[in-house]
Amino acid sequence: MKIIEMLALALALSMDALAIAIASGYAIKRLHLHYAMRIAACFGAAQMLMPILGWLGGRKIQSLVAAFDHWLIFGVLTFIGGKMIYESFTLEKVERPDTPMGLHTLVMLSLATSLDAFSVGFSLSLLDVAIITPALVIGAATFVLSLAGVFIGDRAGRCCGNKIEIAGGLILIGIGIRILWQHLR
Repeated sequence: MKIIEMLALALALSMDALAIAIASGYAIKRLHLHYAMRIAACFGAAQMLMPILGWLGGRKIQSLVAAFDHWLIFGVLTFIGGKMIYESFTLEKVERPDTPMGLHTLVMLSLATSLDAFSVGFSLSLLDVAIITPALVIGAATFVLSLAGVFIGDRAGRCCGNKIEIAGGLILIGIGIRILWQHLR
């Protein structure tokens, strides 16, 4: 997998976390660096670990799906991308709490937003792509974008949350189309 593809994949997978980080930055009245770091660390760690778990699962069934893996990958990425685009239009209004979200809530959000990364890890296993470098790139990109997102949210509010989700969804669909096209030609 080329570095530009890894970066595009990482950016696409980071969009859910970025949107939540922006909303979190907007929602808290007094932002502190440790709060922003906690959000970024949770999202980055989840986005790094979930592709590895998906990849391990995919390796176990790779021989069973080798004949149609490109269609499976296309379907998974298109579904995830479409879901991200759909959810960008159905985001609920963010309430402004007096305190930051608790660790339990943050962990649950981190896991929920990294389910897409699990599916991508599964897809990468079917392509025989080594997972460590993409997982590290995905985790690092998510950490950096989430950290920046908290501060962006603190400064600018919800200026572009759903547009970020749409961009991420389109990137995933584009990757799926590219993989399908490469296998069919």
